[in-house]
Amino acid sequence: MLLQQLRINPELRYEPRESRSSTGWWIAGAVVLLIVAVAAVATFAPLKRQPAETEASDVVAPSTDTRSAGSNTTLQATGYVTARHMATVSAQMSGTLTEVLVDEGDHVKKGQVLARLEDTAQRASLAQSEAQLQAARAMLVQAKAQLKQASRDLARNEDLVGRHLVATQTVETARTLVETQAAQVESQARQVDLAEAQLKGARVNLDYTIVRAPFSGVVVAQPAQEGEITSPLSPGSDPKSSGVATIVDMDSLEVEVDIDEAYLYRVQPNQSVEAVLDAYPDWTIPAHVSAVIPTADRTKATVKARIAFDQKDPRILPDMGVRVSFLDPAGRQRKPGTGSHM
Repeated sequence: MLLQQLRINPELRYEPRESRSSTGWWIAGAVVLLIVAVAAVATFAPLKRQPAETEASDVVAPSTDTRSAGSNTTLQATGYVTARHMATVSAQMSGTLTEVLVDEGDHVKKGQVLARLEDTAQRASLAQSEAQLQAARAMLVQAKAQLKQASRDLARNEDLVGRHLVATQTVETARTLVETQAAQVESQARQVDLAEAQLKGARVNLDYTIVRAPFSGVVVAQPAQEGEITSPLSPGSDPKSSGVATIVDMDSLEVEVDIDEAYLYRVQPNQSVEAVLDAYPDWTIPAHVSAVIPTADRTKATVKARIAFDQKDPRILPDMGVRVSFLDPAGRQRKPGTGSHM
């Protein structure tokens, strides 16, 4: 009886094996699926990254080779509209602004008054210089009159000494007086010249209190206000913040772009160009290469080119972004190393 009780029940022995076997198959299947998934990701991931890497490799900064932009386009580049003739006007002396006669957007002519400084001291100095000049001229007239009188006296005494009516010493005294008066006239003439020079200086100082436009153009910045103390620009100062007004000659507007050295052979002087402003993407402006600056930027490996507009338009403004397309002249472009040179 005891031996029979110790015998293992077959059902109890085989049921746990079947449960463990089923669990093992599930684990093995999951492992296989995981391996397959990892292999698939490793296989298709390079294929997905390849277009992005190819696209990035086609980008050239700051110039981009875009023959697809047009059948006659050999190169495209981006840049900005700049002015060849632009000046920030400031006062030529320190002083307080009493008048500012222009505002941003005003059209001005060459020599037009832009602002005035306090000029009380300069006007007083001018009046003093004018008075000194008048006094010097009056003294010159007096010296010349005295010289004439001394000359007449000398002639009379010479006649009298010839007739033995006066002593020889009298003639010598008269002659000395003539020479002294002649020197006095010359000295007084120099005083007149000095007074005239001082008067010119006073007029210049007074003119320095008036700020004028150096050329015709448009006022694009006017930071100064009445009552401010202004002074001439010093080296290293910001002209746009310390000047009276910034004037741009709109007829001198052009485009500056940086050309990658790798594509420099595609740009030639007087080459036709099409410019498109970022502000007006549907407007194509005819232009041409006015100059290729004969120096390179070693930090960016670029060469600067200037693009001149063939037509002027008030919509073109300084510092506008612009994209230019260099047109391919038939038979002019060559590969590097085939004998072409700038």
